[in-house]
Amino acid sequence: MRLLSIPDPTNVQPIGCMMNTDRIEKKILLRAPRQRVWCALSDSTEFGSWFGMKFDGPFAPGASMRGVIVPTSVNADVAAAQKPYEGTPFEITIEQMESERLFSFRWHPGAVEPDVDYSAEPTTLVVFLLEDVAEGIMLTVTESGFDRIPLARRAKAFMENEQGWTMVVKLIDEHLAHAAS
Repeated sequence: MRLLSIPDPTNVQPIGCMMNTDRIEKKILLRAPRQRVWCALSDSTEFGSWFGMKFDGPFAPGASMRGVIVPTSVNADVAAAQKPYEGTPFEITIEQMESERLFSFRWHPGAVEPDVDYSAEPTTLVVFLLEDVAEGIMLTVTESGFDRIPLARRAKAFMENEQGWTMVVKLIDEHLAHAAS
């Protein structure tokens, strides 16, 4: 008599349900004119006010921007969560700015430890894409490149940014709603 081997149900992963650990994507419907959304993304001062950063100058393709973390002006709960990191320096490099359509930059995700030099690490790419939909503007925020981050930091950077981008898309929505009133 031959015994059948039954797969361990705790070790079965359905086809097509693999978790993507290299890319985060968030979408939000913004009920604001495209030009207004674009200004909130492409103006470094306005972007910084809702995102929680203060930059050293205007955004421009190819620009290496230095800044510091500051609490957002939009949401008190998020501002409180940002407060412990206030003054932490960071750098981003603007990749693309296609007027009223696409804004992207590169950065070192989760680079908040003051005694760590992140400059030799690969960066991730953050893309803000605007699309017209019947109800307004669909903003898609994508961050990719986590699989290149050193293994010791990868999971934490991914998890923190997965949560962070969920908050960020709500912040821009709140910012635009306050600006409209």
